[in-house]
Amino acid sequence: MAAYIIVDVQITDPEAYERYKAAVPETIAAYGGRFLVRGGRAETLEGDWESGRLVVLEFESVEKAKAWWSSQEYAAPKQIRQSASVTRMILVEGT
Repeated sequence: MAAYIIVDVQITDPEAYERYKAAVPETIAAYGGRFLVRGGRAETLEGDWESGRLVVLEFESVEKAKAWWSSQEYAAPKQIRQSASVTRMILVEGT
């Protein structure tokens, strides 16, 4: 069953975050993941959600998504992201 990582990022250090953006795609691809949404304009249709940068990743399974998130390949980029932003991230099963 497919799995999706949904991320809402409030960037606090744009320069460092650019380094993160350059480093992360190959780590995602190594685990069979792909970007479905990577930034872009967002519009709130209901509620009071004021999103930052939205990212949606797709993996073939929850296990693959978790393996990527906890991988050695992603460790250094993750550290950059965590120091350059405030992030909310969830993992959901899909179809």
